[in-house]
Amino acid sequence: MKKYIDQGKNDTRSGFGAGLAELGRTNPNVVALCADLVGSLKMEKFIEENPERFFQIGIAEANMMGIAAGLTIGGKIPFTGTFANFSTGRVYDQIRQSIAYSDKNVKICASHAGVTLGEDGATHQILEDLGLMKMLPGMTVINTCDYNQTKAATIAIAEHHGPVYLRFGRPKVANFTPVDQKFEIGKAVMLNEGTDVTIVATGHLVWEALIAAENLEKQGISAEVINIHTIKPLDGEAVLKSVKKTGCIVTAEEHNYLGGLGESISGFLATTQPTPQEFVATKDTFGESGTPEQLMDKYGLNNKAIENAVVSVLKRK
Repeated sequence: MKKYIDQGKNDTRSGFGAGLAELGRTNPNVVALCADLVGSLKMEKFIEENPERFFQIGIAEANMMGIAAGLTIGGKIPFTGTFANFSTGRVYDQIRQSIAYSDKNVKICASHAGVTLGEDGATHQILEDLGLMKMLPGMTVINTCDYNQTKAATIAIAEHHGPVYLRFGRPKVANFTPVDQKFEIGKAVMLNEGTDVTIVATGHLVWEALIAAENLEKQGISAEVINIHTIKPLDGEAVLKSVKKTGCIVTAEEHNYLGGLGESISGFLATTQPTPQEFVATKDTFGESGTPEQLMDKYGLNNKAIENAVVSVLKRK
């Protein structure tokens, strides 16, 4: 199995901040908007270097989406920033009507997604956002796994015309993907080739999938690990190629199993290659207050849960 090295833990939201700052230096059309959470979204460097291209909207997220849509008419590329719950659930009508339906070139950038938001509890821990956003026609949906990938994705989406939802998080997690990577929207990344089971993971669960694969190898189980950072458009070709070889699949995400990556894959495979599948995701529930580690353990969103899912799905081959 290929070994991946943790280059030093960092939060994915800082990857967004670094990518946005770089865009500020290279793309004069990029502007940034925030709903009173500059520090949480790590937008300080962009603001310091481009004060005239930043708009502090305050706690008025619906207005922020409308303003962002309007800015695109003049050729600007707006990046909005707030928590994932406020980036989607609170403003769904504005996104649907003013951004998605109108095909506006807005980049909706969402931090503090999933239960790893931690102690702020269920009211802030959105576990439905990927489903909400992927159902909007024309919306690209991205969920990155570490600092380096988030920075690369932030830069890449500025070159993509059309609305994008970019999801990242609060906790410091392993940073293991290449510093100089080229981020390709809609293109899955093969992390480890295997023959017994396919593990497809997204976001914070990618590193957990790699740990699980390493532990499974010690048990004589060869796991193929694929990082699907783009939920929509889904890289069905990569999934199909893998399951034709392994014959079963485990999907892993920090999201409700309803509406997430796993559901997208099960729907795709149902019409192309019916395959035994196990879901590592939250089971139709809200979160609660606790440390990220406690919550990931309680809701079965870690490497041990992935290992258990593999054992279960292998029995169904």
